[in-house]
Amino acid sequence: MPAAFADMPAWLVAAIASFILLNGIALGVAYVTLLERKFAARMQSRIGPYRVGPHGLLQPIADAIKLMMKEDVVPTAADKPVYNLAPIVFLIPCMLIFATIPFAPGLGVADLNIGILFFLAVSSMEIVGLFMAGWGSNNKYALLSAMRAVNQIISYDLPFVFASLVPVLLAGSLRLGEIAAAQAGLWFIAYPVIGQLGFIFFILSTVAAENRAPFDILEAESELVAGFRVEYSGMKFALIQLGEYAHVVASSFLGALLFLGAWSGPGPEWLGAIWFLIKAMLVFLLVTWVRWSFVRIRVDQILALSWKALMPATLVLLLLTAVVVVWTGNGR
Repeated sequence: MPAAFADMPAWLVAAIASFILLNGIALGVAYVTLLERKFAARMQSRIGPYRVGPHGLLQPIADAIKLMMKEDVVPTAADKPVYNLAPIVFLIPCMLIFATIPFAPGLGVADLNIGILFFLAVSSMEIVGLFMAGWGSNNKYALLSAMRAVNQIISYDLPFVFASLVPVLLAGSLRLGEIAAAQAGLWFIAYPVIGQLGFIFFILSTVAAENRAPFDILEAESELVAGFRVEYSGMKFALIQLGEYAHVVASSFLGALLFLGAWSGPGPEWLGAIWFLIKAMLVFLLVTWVRWSFVRIRVDQILALSWKALMPATLVLLLLTAVVVVWTGNGR
């Protein structure tokens, strides 16, 4: 802890840390959208955002200003309390999960002893705000999209949990900081067979649970337009988009922490947070690469892939990991 905070009450230190983290996440997520647009443009031999600021670096600021200036249109037949509250209910869990992520040893809001369980539990709460948005809009397309999304997220949350628990068994701890520290000598992605399969299943579950292509059936343009958010405009639309990208970024940080050694890397210790950020962005770009490389699949294929293939595979992998941990004594 910096010397300037040594004499402050604990609650004030926590409030300042939360404020800094919240604003840092908001700014970081805004520029992650620019990173994805640039990355997708290069994949498709386009330039991407380029006109606002040098090389388009001010594009996220311009987008934020544009959304703040747009009119807030509320459908006449909407359930207004539910409609207006939904973006906040959707955003809060997506931002709250960052509180448990240690970005370097001792650098984080709260490294809970059940950090991974807190992350998995709170991140799944986004479906409440998502369904509120579809229901409160009183739009059949938004409601159908919300029902599809809830169905898909629940289906892929189980494989996501099972894949995330593989490093937990290997490290022997639910605390995210201890899981990262356990990879000082060997990143879990390099653990023979188990690590590679766990990481692949984690990425597939992340892409599907985040409703990103080829699993973005909730907003199939031919039938559902913009999905559950179709009736939202202005800042309410921006809050939903912020929540979606924040959740993807948080999942990328979790993947880097569970499988890529978090802050471990060459150089002095103060480079740890930078290494963690680079690894998280590599995971994010991998998810983005999948999104922009494959065509959308049907909803029945999406659910079949989860219940008939991915969930049994992750469950078997988790059981195999438990056998290895018991057989070797500590799993490492």
